[in-house]
Amino acid sequence: MPGIRKPRPLQPGDTIALVSPASPLDPKVCEFMIALLEKEDLQVRTYPHTFTRTDYLAGSDQDRASDLMTAFTDDSHAILCSRGGYGCSRLLPYLDADLMAQAGKLLFGFSDITVLHAMLSNRGMPSIHSPMGLTLNTPREEWVYESFRSSLYGQDTMHLDAPTATCVVPGEAEGTVVGGCLILLADLIGTPDQLDMKDKIVVIEGVDDPPHRVDAMLTHIINSGALPSAKGIVVGEMTRTDLPEKADPGIGSRPWREIVIERLAPLGIPLIIDFPFGHARNMLTLPLGVRAHLDAESAKLTYLESPCQS
Repeated sequence: MPGIRKPRPLQPGDTIALVSPASPLDPKVCEFMIALLEKEDLQVRTYPHTFTRTDYLAGSDQDRASDLMTAFTDDSHAILCSRGGYGCSRLLPYLDADLMAQAGKLLFGFSDITVLHAMLSNRGMPSIHSPMGLTLNTPREEWVYESFRSSLYGQDTMHLDAPTATCVVPGEAEGTVVGGCLILLADLIGTPDQLDMKDKIVVIEGVDDPPHRVDAMLTHIINSGALPSAKGIVVGEMTRTDLPEKADPGIGSRPWREIVIERLAPLGIPLIIDFPFGHARNMLTLPLGVRAHLDAESAKLTYLESPCQS
């Protein structure tokens, strides 16, 4: 798309827009994240509906979309989402996706923010699958903060102290990293913003899904032809899926790792699981929309470029 350029890395004194495009939260929840950013000599700007609450949404669809579009078009330098939850898909009719992609600003967030990542990835704009205000309200390992801080400056976010993933299907792959939360990747199938997975390295994680729904969503993405067209697959954690209360008593249960292996391994695509990102207790920050190399046998994902201008 004409006009797309990588964002520049953040610099001391820059302003980060704090927006809530999905569910609401109390301002106190964001205090730690704001303090972390201010310690990096970054300014945090809130918007009229950053802390609005309308049932399970942070204000009306039009209000949340207006805040987001303003953040992409004003003089702020990057956009950080306060939390995920639910609501980003409802914004799509009110967003100018091309203008957002051409703005040259990094978007930070994950979970429901997967919808916005997909929209930007499809237009060639890098973004950052990262912790949010809600995420860092709970203490994490130091490497989580270090990985996130590195992402602010377009630096390598892979950290040696992070846990090692497990190889399921060996092999190597090179391609642009795309993906995010499983339920949103499945929900986007058949829409204009369906994520393009062809020849990509697809990262997938999930949270609070019953085991049979993990099976169903993976099956849906496979049947759509999207996942079979990928070059490599990196699965994080299906957080809390294995809790007893997540099982449907009428149909039974199965460990999520068994489901992932049973559904994805037959694709014959290099595949690793338990990569430390997503809703896991501790998570790496992952650039999306830039090229990386996956060595599945070594369970290593190595980025070949920065999401920011050099």
